[in-house]
Amino acid sequence: MGSERRELMKALGARLRGLRTEAGLTGAVLAQRAGVGQPTVSKVENGRMVPSLDVLGRLLLALDLDESTSREVRELLVAVEAAPDAVEANEVAPVGAVLDDAVRSARLVRSFQCVVLPAMLQSAEYARHVFASAPNSTPEAVGRAVAARVERQSLLYEPGRESVFVLTEAVLRTWPGNPSLMLAQFDRLLAVESLSTVRLGVIPWRRAVPVMPRHGFTMCDRRAVVVEAFRGERVVEDSDEVAAYEETFRRFEEAAIFGREARELLVRVMREFQEVEDSTTR
Repeated sequence: MGSERRELMKALGARLRGLRTEAGLTGAVLAQRAGVGQPTVSKVENGRMVPSLDVLGRLLLALDLDESTSREVRELLVAVEAAPDAVEANEVAPVGAVLDDAVRSARLVRSFQCVVLPAMLQSAEYARHVFASAPNSTPEAVGRAVAARVERQSLLYEPGRESVFVLTEAVLRTWPGNPSLMLAQFDRLLAVESLSTVRLGVIPWRRAVPVMPRHGFTMCDRRAVVVEAFRGERVVEDSDEVAAYEETFRRFEEAAIFGREARELLVRVMREFQEVEDSTTR
């Protein structure tokens, strides 16, 4: 990252921290009022994260600032985004950054995936394989991307948020690395499935899909859809298109099994991976 951009990020964070202090709010209270995660507020204020325009708008609204002050802070964000970034051209792009911002500011997240596990459910090692497969990836960039993805997953545990994930059974059987990696991944899926803030559904291979899936997607509230591709992310905000994705998700959700049936399927596939591991270690 370029030094100019870094200094501007610090200036933006310091200004927001000062305004929050003047308003007599803690970081936790500001986060709650703005509908964002407390880690987001902390990272922005410490100059370690560039907020999206949506997140910044939520923070400004929660601080109840006058128009002049709000405009000043927005201009700081514009300056940050315009500053040169010194990341090498051959480094992997921060895939997941767009989704990070969108998910952080959403109270309802719904994700359908037909090949790769949803980003919010990936273990660190699984995510490492996902990022390492990107074109022109470097170990440094992969490490940063994995850390960001794991940090984002803390949102799953926050009260007041709801996350719904629907997978095809093929996702559970499409695996990188080795069986041990997947056994750890299934442990995580079973732990997350038990959370009161999460619904995890699977469309079994024995059940026909209601729509032929073209790709996975993540819906953030009812305002945006993020589609992850090999070389980046596409954000859909057109209301008609978002509504179409919402209807498609509804159909996939109706075809999925949840609760006890989903857990039984996860355990069954997990046992099959255990058998694969046992056969390779004999």
